[in-house]
Order: sequence, then C-alpha cells, then structure tokens
Amino acid sequence: MSKFDEIRPFHDTEVNEAIRTSIKHPMMKALMNFSFPDLDDEVWKKQLEDTHSIRDFQCDFIYQSVQKVLKKSSEGLSTSGFEKLKKDTAYLFISNHRDILLDTTLLNACLYEYGLVMTASAIGDNLVKKAFLKILAKLNRNFLVQRGLSPREMLQSSKLLSEYIAQLLLHENRSVWIAQREGRTKDGNDATNPGVLKMLAMGSEEKDLMDYFKKIRIVPVAISYEYDPTDALKMPQLLAEANKEIYTKEENEDFINLMSGVMGQKKRIHIHIGDVIEQEFDGIKAEFDNSNKQILALAQVIDDSILSNYKLWPTNFIAYDILNNTNRFSHLYTENEKSLFERRLEIRIDQENPVALQSFLAMYANPVVNKLKYTNAI
Repeated sequence: MSKFDEIRPFHDTEVNEAIRTSIKHPMMKALMNFSFPDLDDEVWKKQLEDTHSIRDFQCDFIYQSVQKVLKKSSEGLSTSGFEKLKKDTAYLFISNHRDILLDTTLLNACLYEYGLVMTASAIGDNLVKKAFLKILAKLNRNFLVQRGLSPREMLQSSKLLSEYIAQLLLHENRSVWIAQREGRTKDGNDATNPGVLKMLAMGSEEKDLMDYFKKIRIVPVAISYEYDPTDALKMPQLLAEANKEIYTKEENEDFINLMSGVMGQKKRIHIHIGDVIEQEFDGIKAEFDNSNKQILALAQVIDDSILSNYKLWPTNFIAYDILNNTNRFSHLYTENEKSLFERRLEIRIDQENPVALQSFLAMYANPVVNKLKYTNAI
C-alpha cells in the first residue's frame, strides 16, 4: 500500500473496474444522458466499458459534459494567459475559488484544448460523502483534502497532502490545482490564506523555502463569473457572520450548492492565467529572512496577480454603483443590464432586510473595490 492511498485519485489500472462498478448507477445514467442526449444508453455504456485511463475518461466524457454545461448555463467561456505555459510542464495552479466543481473542471478543459498538462485537483472530502461522487471525483483525478479533523490529525493530514502534491509536481510531472483558501469566496474578497502556503511548504526537501516554491512553478489563476449561480445560497452564512453567529450547514447543503453551481445561469465566464512566479522570490528572500514573513509576502504576490487580473463584468460595476449610490461606472453597463441585475435582486433577496441586500451587492461589488487598488487596472 502507498501512504497516499487514502487521498489519491485512481491509478489507471483501477479505472476500468471503478467504471464498471458504477455504470448502472442512476447518477451515471443522468450524467451520460445529459452529456450525450442523442446516444442510446448501450452506446455510452460500451464506450465506458472500453475506458482504461483517467485521461480517456476526462477527454471522452467529462470534457463533453463541460461543453454541455457551458452551452446550457452560460454565454461562453473566454481565456487569457494560457499561451505563456509550456507543454509537458507541471505547474501548481493556485486559484481563487468561486464554484465547487467548475473552477477546476473548466481550467482542465482549457488545458486540454491548449495541449497542456491537466491537473490533479484538491477537493474536500465533505463534498464526496456519497459513494458515487467519490468514485467520480477519483475518476476525474481529484485528491482528497480531509476536513473536520482534530488539530493533531490536521497536522498529519496536511503533511501527507503536501508530500503528495510535491510527489505529483516534482516526480510525476503532473500539474496540481488548489484553491487559495478553504471553501469558496462568499463575499467577493478573494484572498490567499497563508495557511495553504504553509501546508504546501511541509512537502519541501529544500533548505530554503523560497527555492522550493520557485521549483514547483506557482501560477496564480483568476476565474470570474458574470453571475454567481449560488449567490443567494451564500446569503445564510453571510447573514450569520454579520450577526456574529456560528453558521451550521444544512444536511445536503454542499450537494445543493454543487449542483446549483454547475447548472445555474452564469452568463459569461473568464479564466486568466497569471505569470509563473519566479523573479519575485529573489526580492522576498532579500527583504525577509523569516519564513513566516516570506510566506505572507508570497501570499501578497499571488493576491496581486489574481486581483489585478480578475475580469470584471457589468454586474460588478452595477452592484458597486448601487451600493455606493453613484454613477461612477455607468459607462461600463447598459440600462438593460442594470434592469436585469435589479430584477435578480428582487427575486433572490428580501428587499426589507438591509443586511441581506448589502451583503448581496457587496459580493458583486468587492472585486471592483479590490481592483481599484491597482493603478490603471480598470
């Protein structure tokens, strides 16, 4: 047994058996009927039975599912920055996190189209409690981040996770996707948690921490959705936090968020690939000799890339103007776009609740606030 067996995705030698054990599951049928509406069930079943690798499963099935999702729930996906990446090269993509499944799935679809190394991707084990979802995640090259552990267990889990990520990047030439923080950004303020970088640092065998981070080729990723399909679903937690209450999830909340994120309307989507972080490490090392301060400085470099390259949509500018009672950005949206956004507000938010209204608007407006910190970013 490998020490990574508890968290790793399937090996290719395990793929066919995993597919065959789940081929009759109603959720597999639903996924395949959605992805291939014109195919008889026996056709996709035969194709699945002939699948023996994660790459084939991703390219022949999941990629097609992604195209259907984009067609049914968006007005298209645009990209920038992918041309900077080298083929046959593994990168650590550190991304802002807006949607449970789509952030990483859309990135992989783009990497596939550009002929680049697709990622192994982190996913919280709380999201794959159902047996079929766990199989599907492992077939899609997801590795598990264990949640709800004691402090001692968390330390052991983080060390295992960091060693696995290092193994993928440095020894298997496999790119990795990880979110900049645990959980999705719910208030529109994308920020890298230094704890994520500290976890990654545990896998280092280098004497100098910044040399290790340089070696694993960190690439910041900014993904933005014109409409967040789970915006209203994020309200209960934001309201609890505003009232200084402890928020407790409902039983099937993660699954509802997962499905709403995939199928809910998003309008336009953009993924920007930042520059590989390289020369910044020399400046960090020269300025700080303390590893904690170095990690905070690296987190800021990642944030600067994500926030300055985040694609703003009319919805962001409309929310900013409504929230601040101004017309500052009215030249960047139409009256029709504003009417549609206000209609969404009426439908999804209790207008009599000022905290809910402000939280909803801030979710869309904060990316504008953050981008204004960068000269000529807007």
